[in-house]
Formats: sequence, C-alpha cells, structure tokens
Amino acid sequence: MKIRPLHDRVLIKRMEEERTSPGGIVIPDTAAEKPIKGQVVAIGQGRVLDSGELRPLTLKEGDKVLFGKYSGTEVKLDGEEYLVMKEDDVMAVLE
Repeated sequence: MKIRPLHDRVLIKRMEEERTSPGGIVIPDTAAEKPIKGQVVAIGQGRVLDSGELRPLTLKEGDKVLFGKYSGTEVKLDGEEYLVMKEDDVMAVLE
C-alpha cells in the first residue's frame, strides 16, 4: 500500500530496541518500553503558513529520528505498525 501523509505530518517506523540490559539480562516484551527512535518512511508536502505559502519539511525519507514516548498516532498498514505525527513532535535527527 502506498501512503503519503498530509501537510506537515510524517510516517515513522519504530526501530527495535535492545532486548538485553547492559549486564546481559534479557528483558521480556511485557517489561520493555516502547522505542523512541524510528525511521521516516514518508513525509507530507509541508506546512501551510498563514500567508498561504507552503514551507517544506526539514525531514526527509530515510532520516533516523528521536521522538517522545507518547508522540503520534499508531496505525497498522499491511501488518506493519507505524506512527503518524507532526514534524514538530520529532525532537532530533540521529546522524
């Protein structure tokens, strides 16, 4: 399925976190927190400003990003889980 977010929204696929602690203890799925890192899969065209101009997004497809634990809306497409959020909810780009 092909999807394109609207306006200043981005589609993010969460990156899997480590399932073992630094000490080597395996963390079960029930105790693990949701990852706060992900990869941008698709982006919208940009934010429409009050003047009517379109400001393009600074993020691009393929960027690895850091976002808040409870940011975005979870959606399931073709059996895969994604997050849809505004570009403003993304805190940083990982390089």
